[in-house]
Amino acid sequence: MDGLFDNRLVITIVGVVAALGISAIVFVGANRLFDLAPRKWSIFSALIGGGSALAFFGLLWGNRLINQPVTTTIVATIIGAAAGYALSLTSDPRLHLGIGALAGAVLGGLIGATLKTSTRPEFDPVALVVGVVVGLAIGFGIWAVRGRTASVTRVALFWGALGWVFGAFLVPDLGGGDQAWAVIAATIGGALFGAWVGTFPNPDANARREIALGSRKYIFLTPALAFIAMTLIIPLIRTGFLSLQSGPPVDLSFTGLTNYADIFTDPTILNLENWTNMFTSQLFWAGVVVLIIGIVVARISGQRTGEGFGINGGSLSALAFGVILLGFAFFAVMRGTISNNLWWIFAVTLFSTGAGLAVAVLADRSRGETIAKSFIFMPMAISFVGAGIIWRFMYIARPETKEQTGVLNSIWVQIGKWSASNTASIIIALILAVIVAGILYIGWTGRQARRSSVVAGAIVAALPLIWLIYRFLGPGIGGVEIVDGVAVASPIFFLTESPFNNFWMMVVFIWIQTGFAMVIFSAAIKGVPADLTEAAGIDGASESQVFWRITVPSIAPTIGVVTTTLIVTVLKVFDIPKVMTNGNFDTQVLANEMWQRAFTELDFGLGSALAFILFLGVLPVMWINIRRMQRQREAVR
Repeated sequence: MDGLFDNRLVITIVGVVAALGISAIVFVGANRLFDLAPRKWSIFSALIGGGSALAFFGLLWGNRLINQPVTTTIVATIIGAAAGYALSLTSDPRLHLGIGALAGAVLGGLIGATLKTSTRPEFDPVALVVGVVVGLAIGFGIWAVRGRTASVTRVALFWGALGWVFGAFLVPDLGGGDQAWAVIAATIGGALFGAWVGTFPNPDANARREIALGSRKYIFLTPALAFIAMTLIIPLIRTGFLSLQSGPPVDLSFTGLTNYADIFTDPTILNLENWTNMFTSQLFWAGVVVLIIGIVVARISGQRTGEGFGINGGSLSALAFGVILLGFAFFAVMRGTISNNLWWIFAVTLFSTGAGLAVAVLADRSRGETIAKSFIFMPMAISFVGAGIIWRFMYIARPETKEQTGVLNSIWVQIGKWSASNTASIIIALILAVIVAGILYIGWTGRQARRSSVVAGAIVAALPLIWLIYRFLGPGIGGVEIVDGVAVASPIFFLTESPFNNFWMMVVFIWIQTGFAMVIFSAAIKGVPADLTEAAGIDGASESQVFWRITVPSIAPTIGVVTTTLIVTVLKVFDIPKVMTNGNFDTQVLANEMWQRAFTELDFGLGSALAFILFLGVLPVMWINIRRMQRQREAVR
């Protein structure tokens, strides 16, 4: 075992040293290569030609597309170097074009002759014609938009070559064609690309010096750009291409937008049939009532301050609570994977942002601030998988005849036992009544002080407690059922009862992300200039007015960043639903749906389409962030 560990350690050290050494050699070699441009253009051109051929054939080799890869790659490198050297020796445009076309044709023919049988394309004249026409149309469209400054011949060769390769190799089925057609198709495509290279003249002395100087930024940027291309751009393009195909992995066929049509017509992914049931939901009408209260309070506050609507703590709390109730009423009847994802975005973003901001404000400059923030931030150290497992134990619901071991159900059943007892229910109702009286008294004092926000906050806070009093004194709170005069446990099946099992999983995400939002908001609040808040206090502004009129506008960019970050994170949620329900019980989300379709059912086309929809969902949020950063940069200037 020690020997195995030692071997692994040695291999790791050797790998790290080799990676550093190779990186240093490549970096120094690239600089030395471009230093040749002003002094020895022929050698530079030959090295660029040979290196380009080596990179392209190495890519074919790495993907196991060609036979005899070592010999083929060596030959291609020599041909590329010879072509580069030959191009550097002449300034005749026609000779340049001919050398490029000839070298491209030879390299293309080499590809066609060495392609493996499984990668030879079938002959499809329609695909060829369409590919070339579409390629030329795109090329000339871009050329026209850019002011028609580029050479027409150069545009036609490049985009025609792209269209040819697309129509000859990417659209037709692979493995059914013969070698002759593979050689012809690759030769023509190579000749077109080679001719395009030949349209570029040899640079003069000044241009060569510019190449040497301008290469430095590309030498530094190329490794990062190559990494992004290999890990993001190329997989994205491949995913988009796979999303247009259907069938088993070994026999995919092009089907266009069929997968996307299947997604939006599959009732398990998107089901809008029962949306009218929202209007019969108690949540909907409770939300309407609370929203009306918030609007009335905002209107009264606005009249006192000379504004149309006065946004303050009380009115905004009522409005937010009403919107949340309406949102839950809507998503509770809109079923399917996409609806679940939208519900996650709505609930998690609102609760995490609101709770994080509230904690950051309440803990700011208070005693024990560091300890409180540490405890709230602690869940961030737990992985989503670990948090899902922890909360599964919290949500456990055992059969009615057995003792409940889940924390929440144990508490719920005990409360039910109290509500089933006349004495206990009366005592609890009295305690709640005292609390309600205190809250209403605070609301009354707010009314006396003409603070409508306090009145609204008191009403919103008292309503759920009044409902609890009614439940304790009337039908009972739940938790137990009376069977033959005996109280039998009635647990809540948090993870199996649809639709609100979705929300109980969201609680886990909110528990984790509230700490993230709190830390960001806390830093932003501490960055608000103290002069502003002190001046507002001297002018007679209350703490609430200082917060809503000074602090919130000052940290508005931070609120936007936190909100968009949470939206992107929630949109890709996978771990928690996977661990807690695996998408069962009507809790499926897009990322888990993609995983199951692609890697369980082996439907790569539909899985790729779901992945592409996730990507398209992230794009608007990223665009908003980029635009915000651009506006901030312009404001600083």
